[in-house]
Amino acid sequence: MAVRVDKGAGVAVLTLDRPDRLNAIDLGTAAELISAWREFRFDDTVRAIVVTGAGGRAFCTGIDRGAEVPQPGSPYMVDDPLATIGPKANGLWKPVIAAVNGIACGGAFYLLGESEFVVADEEATFFDPHTTYGMVSAYESVYLAQRMPFGEVARMALMGTAERISARRAYEVGLVSEVTPPGGALAAAVGCATVIASYPAEAVQGTVRALWQAQEATRAAALAHAPQLVSLGNLPDERQAELFAARRPGGFRTR
Repeated sequence: MAVRVDKGAGVAVLTLDRPDRLNAIDLGTAAELISAWREFRFDDTVRAIVVTGAGGRAFCTGIDRGAEVPQPGSPYMVDDPLATIGPKANGLWKPVIAAVNGIACGGAFYLLGESEFVVADEEATFFDPHTTYGMVSAYESVYLAQRMPFGEVARMALMGTAERISARRAYEVGLVSEVTPPGGALAAAVGCATVIASYPAEAVQGTVRALWQAQEATRAAALAHAPQLVSLGNLPDERQAELFAARRPGGFRTR
């Protein structure tokens, strides 16, 4: 199983468990995530959820480069295997807290974007590699734009792999709500989730729904344009693969 679920005291910890692949999401992992979120909808013993990544190197590095996703020929239709991996996309209105360790990049923002808030340890870093490899950052930028100032989202999306955002900077611009000592993000997130899970579920879930309702129209309208932007702007898969293969370790700055 690429997704592991542990439960206790009203809190479920959902762990992306592919540390050898930096918790990248292949099609099987995407299906497991969807299944887990939908099961939580019917499990009244789970009142809050923490999502995290196994190992210390990464929370999630987005879609696995080995995942092959056939696409329609029309630029107005895109099959994005990550579009429904988040809790809100699966109709789950229980609170979700993300605990970030190591790298969070690219498709990781589908999960971070649909979490209520993010806790990160001080060694975590965030970046969006899409433009570097000839891809449009559409879905990711929409999610980030609802958490961060426009200029910061634009800088992250356009700088690609040349720059990583430190946990401290992510806290300063609103992406992260708490920075912990190294290795402390999961415990801090579980602590928050345990407090929330102790409150009346109806009030908590109603509050979650109200918070998302405040921005849902804007988000839905923006995401509706994402498929054709991706279709029209992405380089062919072969060229993307060439750019990815030519990448060099290091060579980035962290701010």
